[in-house]
Amino acid sequence: MNSDAVTKSAPQRALLHALGLTNEEIERPLIGIVSSKNDIVPGHMNLDKIEEAVKLGVAMAGGTPLVFPAIAVCDGLAMGHQGMKYSLVTRELVADSTEAMTLAHAFDALVMIPNCDKNVPGLLMAAARLNIPTIFVSGGPMLAGKVDGQKISFSSVSEAANSFKAGKMTKEKLLEFENKACPTCGSCSGMYTANSMNCLTEVLGMGLQGNGTIPAVYSDRIQLAKHTGMQIMELLKRDIRPRDIMTLEAFQNALTLDMALGCSTNSMLHLPAIAHECYLELNLDIANEISDKTPNLCHLAPTGHTYIEELNEAGGIYAVMNEVNKLGLLKTDLMTCTGKTVGENIAGCINKNTDIIRPVENPYSKTGGIAVLKGNLAPDSCVVKRSAVTPEMLKHEGPAKVFDCEEDAMEAINSGKIIAGDVVVIRYEGPKGGPGMREMLNPTSAIMGRGLGESVALITDGRFSGATRGAAIGHVSPEAAIGGNIALIEEGDIIQIDIMANEINFIISDTELEKRRANWKPRKPKIITGYLSRYAAMVTSGNRGAILEIHK
Repeated sequence: MNSDAVTKSAPQRALLHALGLTNEEIERPLIGIVSSKNDIVPGHMNLDKIEEAVKLGVAMAGGTPLVFPAIAVCDGLAMGHQGMKYSLVTRELVADSTEAMTLAHAFDALVMIPNCDKNVPGLLMAAARLNIPTIFVSGGPMLAGKVDGQKISFSSVSEAANSFKAGKMTKEKLLEFENKACPTCGSCSGMYTANSMNCLTEVLGMGLQGNGTIPAVYSDRIQLAKHTGMQIMELLKRDIRPRDIMTLEAFQNALTLDMALGCSTNSMLHLPAIAHECYLELNLDIANEISDKTPNLCHLAPTGHTYIEELNEAGGIYAVMNEVNKLGLLKTDLMTCTGKTVGENIAGCINKNTDIIRPVENPYSKTGGIAVLKGNLAPDSCVVKRSAVTPEMLKHEGPAKVFDCEEDAMEAINSGKIIAGDVVVIRYEGPKGGPGMREMLNPTSAIMGRGLGESVALITDGRFSGATRGAAIGHVSPEAAIGGNIALIEEGDIIQIDIMANEINFIISDTELEKRRANWKPRKPKIITGYLSRYAAMVTSGNRGAILEIHK
């Protein structure tokens, strides 16, 4: 189906005339501009500027741009309260509503304008599902803040707040962090989830060069949006579609760059979900295989003290891809939204700052930034941002302190009940059990703020913010709500973590494990009405990307 369905009959043309469209505009291809602009998310407040630039680019290239909206939740504002249950679940709402608007109005092609967190993967899922020519341009990252001459970001405030609670920082200094950490619009300035997914959109081939790294406040971002609007007309002319671009090999490229960049662990949820919409199975078992041969070249905040603006100046994502491909790790003959192959795109994109993008001969580590662990605690899998773990915590053994929700864990951490050596277990916070798979930035920031980051691990069937650092292990699958082994852990059980060996276990005999399993009973759903109840009924565990399925 194309726009002929709405432009070739008099009654529907009458409605298009009611929009103020001329006959000339109606005869041109109708290009849907999916704008995620809103006034509550800092990464989205500037998207009206991007939207206008895209519209101009489309019109310059002979199309008729028509805008419709997509929702977006700010994970930072939703953090630590009921709102976080509504973050991950919006990914499916974004995809479903974009599908509905696109097919109801018979658009010929789409330009997606996302920026933050679940909005990016939601629109990538929609692009794959609809499979009409589509291109992405994000709103861009925030500039870093600065306190005492040091660059800081959103995660710095979370840790400062917990340092203040622990009596390690004055109220005046905390206020300075609060006022200076987020100085511009844009997605938060470190390699958090939003920037991870915008960078990986470039790698997948769905966004032009600079999509993931050009700061929101730079005029280059407006120019990028105009070029994106022009380029969608080329993709339409050549009939290049998302599933032509997002092949299994493209996802393997994305996992490779994920490892090199040290992206958010949330990418391990989103890449399988996007692949699922492409009718592909992205088995995370291959993640460790890719990690074993991919060096970690970047330590951006919260892992290190550099920021997206500096990655942009160092050459951006194409420079990282070119560096990684010195080892022959990328498939370079894949088509992209530029109309050229990956190899053609990255040719000549040099690394301009070897302090920001380490050469492959001198990586931060010879293996990738993310690891997938398995063992009797997580028989299907769990995920950790290995590059953000201190060397002391890559191998850890300690007693479990078990909590059935985030709030109980926070109370224990803030009251000093968690001590060096402990392993904090937060369960019944998975996709189904939460419901919604909340991020655990507050507990990890509290652990860091109390100076326990080098001696305490945290394990959950929930997930972590891209702003999290430390031995934070999430996406434990199967989750507690469906009887996963994490539900059977008891206070004081000894947990063994070996991140370099990709293993996670708790010490228990087979007999005792089966005894506990026989005594386990499912919990009553926490929410029984509204969207979250429907979501909980259909969602899978984190190892499958928390996709929705009809359970028969």
